[in-house]
Amino acid sequence: MEIFKYMEKYDYEQVVICQDKTSGLKAIIAIHDTTLGPALGGTRMWTYASEEAAIEDALRLARGMTYKNAAAGLNLGGGKTVIIGDPFKDKNEEMFRALGRFIQGLNGRYITAEDVGTTVADMDLIHEETNYVTGISPAFGSSGNPSPVTAYGVYVGMKAAAKEAFGSDSLEGKKVAVQGLGNVAYTMCKYLHEEGAELIVTDINEAAVKRVVEEFGAIAVDPSEIYAQDVDIFAPCALGAIINDQTIPQLKAKVIAGSANNQLQESHHGQILHELGIVYAPDYVINAGGVINVADELYGYNRERAMKRVDGIYDSIAKIIDISKEEGIPTYLAANRLAEERISRISKSRSTFLQNGKHILSNR
Repeated sequence: MEIFKYMEKYDYEQVVICQDKTSGLKAIIAIHDTTLGPALGGTRMWTYASEEAAIEDALRLARGMTYKNAAAGLNLGGGKTVIIGDPFKDKNEEMFRALGRFIQGLNGRYITAEDVGTTVADMDLIHEETNYVTGISPAFGSSGNPSPVTAYGVYVGMKAAAKEAFGSDSLEGKKVAVQGLGNVAYTMCKYLHEEGAELIVTDINEAAVKRVVEEFGAIAVDPSEIYAQDVDIFAPCALGAIINDQTIPQLKAKVIAGSANNQLQESHHGQILHELGIVYAPDYVINAGGVINVADELYGYNRERAMKRVDGIYDSIAKIIDISKEEGIPTYLAANRLAEERISRISKSRSTFLQNGKHILSNR
């Protein structure tokens, strides 16, 4: 991987390679864009196949956070941290405190939070060394685990997509196929069940499947069968790249709305969904509830205020669908355009301000 060429292609600002011999920390902090404000994005810990794979993932995820934060209306840029290691075996206190010191050294350009493979407890350790961390324990005046709020955002976004596809945002009686039953998906299933939706679910974790079947009356199917279910809505809540050449022909759902990141394997798969008349709720918009929630901590956490902003995901999805229809473009492209236009407006405003400031100084 030619890292500078990659950074130049997608206009990244900074990559920080971090290592701490004592704790075994090997981490990459990627900052994509800070036009709207400090870069906010979680810390992921994963057993990457190579250092190159870890760097590439950090870069890709950081860019995704720029779009997510911009589309959510947050005054924050995009960044991400990845730690190379097994989250079940390799964690220790020293590792996260060392990472906290590296983050502190960026002096507020980057703010972290939990992500795949990390927890609130890990964020608390980072907090020992820096205040540039969110998603810490409520004891510190924070919001804690963001998963339930992410789930709520997916739920309201799904309702907006359903309104376009079915003429009503009611999910009562709708059949929803849920792929993956982690923390976010479990809470989402709870919301759907309470509204009267019928659930068809799958996961490689048998205990997670059993829990949802017993609590919400869901029907379980094999992971390979989830795409072809005769349902109204397909909710991808596990791996990315699951909307692809192999799965699209199997889909019977009229709506795709779930919490998984990077659901489209390639951009042209979004175009195919558009041509098929399937309403796709762009993943980084519909799953933004968690980041909206933790971002509220930067102002002194107020749950009522945070949840009101998460409710806005409904309007964001509706707006993206409107743009898609008006311009005849896929929803993923409409979402990208919405985010890019906001970043461009702020960038031009800032540039004009600086130019005017230089003009005033030069005339003194």
